[in-house]
Amino acid sequence: MINDWRVSMALRMFGSASGNRLMSFIGFLSVSGLTLAVAVLVIVLSVVNGFEKELKDRVLGVLPHGTLYTRQSVFDWQSERSRVLQHADVLSAAPIVEGSGLAVNGQQLQGIQFRGINPELESEISLLPSFMLQGSIGDLGQSGFNTVIGAELAKTLGLVVGDDMTLILPNVVFSLAGPAMTTRRLHVVGLFRVGADIDKNLLLLDIGDAMKIKRQNSVDGLVVRLRDLFEAPRVLHELILSAESDDLFAVSWMRQNGNLYEAIRTQKVTMFFLLMILVAVAAFNIVSNLVMTVDDNKGEIAILKTMGASPTDLRMVFICHGMAVCMTGLAFGLAIGILLTMTLGPTYAIVSDWFGLDLMSEYFIRYLPTDIQGLDIVTICGVSLLICLGTTIYPATKAARANPVEVLAHEV
Repeated sequence: MINDWRVSMALRMFGSASGNRLMSFIGFLSVSGLTLAVAVLVIVLSVVNGFEKELKDRVLGVLPHGTLYTRQSVFDWQSERSRVLQHADVLSAAPIVEGSGLAVNGQQLQGIQFRGINPELESEISLLPSFMLQGSIGDLGQSGFNTVIGAELAKTLGLVVGDDMTLILPNVVFSLAGPAMTTRRLHVVGLFRVGADIDKNLLLLDIGDAMKIKRQNSVDGLVVRLRDLFEAPRVLHELILSAESDDLFAVSWMRQNGNLYEAIRTQKVTMFFLLMILVAVAAFNIVSNLVMTVDDNKGEIAILKTMGASPTDLRMVFICHGMAVCMTGLAFGLAIGILLTMTLGPTYAIVSDWFGLDLMSEYFIRYLPTDIQGLDIVTICGVSLLICLGTTIYPATKAARANPVEVLAHEV
């Protein structure tokens, strides 16, 4: 195709320097504007993709995909676990005891959620063991009332491995001395860091210790890990329907984090369309560039027409010229966007450490994630090229309609 004289002329016009400084400046703005718009689009979509990926891989990898509960006072979790594991979409299941309270150390306190787990089954049901900084989940069962806490919770309370802390439950116990809060001294045997919100509000206990603290003889529920977490509502519904008892009910991860996940996906689509408007505005600068190019080359257009060039040939010349400008801006934009995206996370971490910033403290993760997806790059390229193609039609049509007689008369 490069041998086609129309394409060769379009590339020659694009690569040649113009004596008109204003035209050269407009051409520079056309490429720069499109470059900036595409780079911003790549960066924003990659950050949104990063949040979506981290929510799926980290937060939802640690939290239960679903939990089965019973309305009865006693939950026969062993037999229920055997039944649940027969379902093709269930990978694993484990008992759990849940509760909330206050973690206290000296003058420091923090509201927390605690989970009583089976240390032997935790690696099958959660990715949390892979995020341990010190100690291990197995240390929970070594002796009575050990605990594993998040690194941020430990920092807030001023704790290190080997320290003791106090857990206060909102349950009021009545005795001869009067009403009193339920408290228990816990020994810290491990720290984990997921990089998510649970680092500051989750406390793990051995399931037996958790039942003693809550003064109950049965577990609260049975957590399940699924092959596809997005099938959680369907799978849990099937598990409930197949149960022999009508006392079971289930809660999926979507009740707690589903709205957040959908919000991220909706935000990605919204940001894509909004930033595509920015690309469209930048692409319309190409119109100004092409119109000035047509005016600057009126003599050459007239000569080409007298030599037998058809209006379609001239349209092709200026469409190819406009697409060359577009592809240059698009290429630079993609390169800059991908380069900045790859360095954005480490740069944010360095700046945060230097200046003591904690801009991500209100988000469900504590760092700035990025994820460049090939489909997004292809979509950006395709839509940008279509927008640019549309902007070249008017200038190309103007060039095709030029009257060579009038042009050459004015040239003389």
